[in-house]
Amino acid sequence: MRFRTSLLTLMFGLLLVTLTFPATKGISAAPGANVTDDRPTLNFPDSITFRATIESSAPITSVVLEYGTDQLTCGSVVAKAFPQFTPGNTVVAEWTWEMRQSGSLPPGAALWWRWRYTDESGVESVSEKKTVTWLDAMHDWQTVTSGLVNIHWYAGDRAFAEDLLNAAETALVRLQNDAGLQPDQPIHLYIYANTDDMRDAILYEPSWTGGMAYADHDIVIIGISQRDLEWGRTTIAHELTHVLVGHLTFSCLGDVPTWLNEGLAVYGEGELDPASQSQLNEAIRSDQLLSIRSLSGGFSEVPSRAYLSYSQSYSIVKYLIETFGQDRMNSLLIALRDGSTVDDALIQVYGFDIDGLENAWRESIGAAPQTASAQPTTQPTPTFVPTYVPFAGAPVIVTPTPYVIPTSFIAQPTPQPTGPPIELTLMLAAVCCVLVILFGVLGLGAYLAFEKRKGDSNEPGA
Repeated sequence: MRFRTSLLTLMFGLLLVTLTFPATKGISAAPGANVTDDRPTLNFPDSITFRATIESSAPITSVVLEYGTDQLTCGSVVAKAFPQFTPGNTVVAEWTWEMRQSGSLPPGAALWWRWRYTDESGVESVSEKKTVTWLDAMHDWQTVTSGLVNIHWYAGDRAFAEDLLNAAETALVRLQNDAGLQPDQPIHLYIYANTDDMRDAILYEPSWTGGMAYADHDIVIIGISQRDLEWGRTTIAHELTHVLVGHLTFSCLGDVPTWLNEGLAVYGEGELDPASQSQLNEAIRSDQLLSIRSLSGGFSEVPSRAYLSYSQSYSIVKYLIETFGQDRMNSLLIALRDGSTVDDALIQVYGFDIDGLENAWRESIGAAPQTASAQPTTQPTPTFVPTYVPFAGAPVIVTPTPYVIPTSFIAQPTPQPTGPPIELTLMLAAVCCVLVILFGVLGLGAYLAFEKRKGDSNEPGA
């Protein structure tokens, strides 16, 4: 009995020590820890430098900068940088994010950052999370707002901005009525005075870019001069459509074919301009229409084929909406978001696949039946961000060519989180230690009890 009592006392003592041990390593901020001069320096659009002075009652041995952007992602994304510093009670940490290496963020993107640091005793501290807007300071930006639409501009009077705001509101009403698309987050449109100013604000864009939509950031940037106001109205409608479609269909499972994405964007503008309609009519008469499957990926770099790609995509989307209604169009987008292939989504919603759509659409516009081709067709590519070609009032077809830009910015240049939070890790480790010690003590107790019984049985007279 005395042996069993001693064994239980030993087990309880070991369990108490094990459960108490993790508490000797702190996770919260250390007493006296302080972060000052914590502010970024923007060298727009090339880089941003994070710098802070960190003080602690114990020498600091590790500093990590955690940062990221507020955007749609498939999971929690926390980028980490490891600035160089000299260990001590007071350290100055600094790190520069080079946009020319990673690719630039859109103007107006919301950046956040915080510092995670550890002292020599193992106490880990995390500074307050701060935010900054990635935007140039050379322009005197002003803002007009209506509902969820925000127009930011610096050139032109307020009437100019309100004209563009009205165009955005009109486009949203049309998109909701015709395609069931509506915003659920504020959308920010940054209007540059001209396309040259806009190109200076982003890196690695094609020279002809006049506007870009960043659906994952809810941001649109466009270069609109006073003389291009009419073009600006239609471009705003075009790019807003891309943002709404991007939001509704955002998924890590599916993809929206280019003909549907761009067709909806052109449909959001209203009717085709005369030049585009004329080219489409000529393609119908001469049997030069492109197959819908070939329009699922990137459009041709040949201008005439690119122009036709946009006009034809518009015609296809118009046929679907005006023949079957906006509810089915919305269902099609949701099916694609949920991971269905284009063929399966079309069958599920409309009862025909791409080939069936091709035949029905051609019949509706009076075109010749599709000719079978032995050539493989282009497959959808999920990284196209819509862009739009600027012009200065010339009576030509104004149509963009898609440009490849990473859709998940932070995930490319920065490492992803590799494990659970340190608090959870320590807790699990403590539980494992308790179980190991408990089983060890029980095993030892059983062994000693067995030896004792064995000794008793070997005693004389047993």
